[in-house]
Amino acid sequence: MNPLDIHPGLVTDILVRFLREELGSAGFSRALLGLSGGVDSAVSAALAVRAFGPEETLGVLMPYRTSNPSSEAHARMVAESLDMPVRKVDISAMVDGYLDQESVPEGMRRGNAMARARMIILYDLSEEWRGLVIGTSNKTEMLLGYSTLFGDSAHAVNPLGDLYKHQVFQLAEYLNLPTEVIDKAPSADLFEGQTDEEELGFSYADADKLLFPMVDERYSESQLVEAGFDIEFVRLVAKRIIRNQYKRVLPPIAKLSHRTINQDFRYLRDWLA
Repeated sequence: MNPLDIHPGLVTDILVRFLREELGSAGFSRALLGLSGGVDSAVSAALAVRAFGPEETLGVLMPYRTSNPSSEAHARMVAESLDMPVRKVDISAMVDGYLDQESVPEGMRRGNAMARARMIILYDLSEEWRGLVIGTSNKTEMLLGYSTLFGDSAHAVNPLGDLYKHQVFQLAEYLNLPTEVIDKAPSADLFEGQTDEEELGFSYADADKLLFPMVDERYSESQLVEAGFDIEFVRLVAKRIIRNQYKRVLPPIAKLSHRTINQDFRYLRDWLA
């Protein structure tokens, strides 16, 4: 048995309750998220629909002029399968206005600008929709730092952040999401032909096999090598986890008082009740 395997029915129930409780405690009963056409956003959408109903969950399509048309087609396929409404906002003019003005070269900076532009749109629409933004980043991506700070890593609540990519695929199958979305190569669709695994330099499957004993079971480097992992791969992944820690925590606040926000002052919303 694969130690990464989950009981998808039980996990779905837990995550649906999580969404209801977290949004409910903030006074919300509606949700919205970016629908990219990928498996992560599809699973988050399916969970939100189960938590709040299809009519209370909005999927936002945000293509750029170079986006693969199949991304929008798959996003609409997901929305149709869940019977949820969609809103399309083309980000080309918004992003190009900055990129052209500043002569930003091709590459990571352009991709990051797209990711952050999409989050600007989601948070603006959250005011109109009167709902909170649902995250779509999984545990594998978050550990490896494969996300844009204040871009696709931003959200009000995230149901997928403790699920490895392997487990997201298991949930996708359990939730009966379109096979076209489950079977395609994961891609942020930031430029033509881009795939996540090509950029990372290794597959999500190989990453998950290593990350589970490294993170969840706290294996040391020597134990991982003894378990059969290549030492260079272990060190490469460990270096990525360490280097990207800043993406996984709130920005630190310099401590000057005895009640510093997020250090000593951590009361819940209802602390005065």
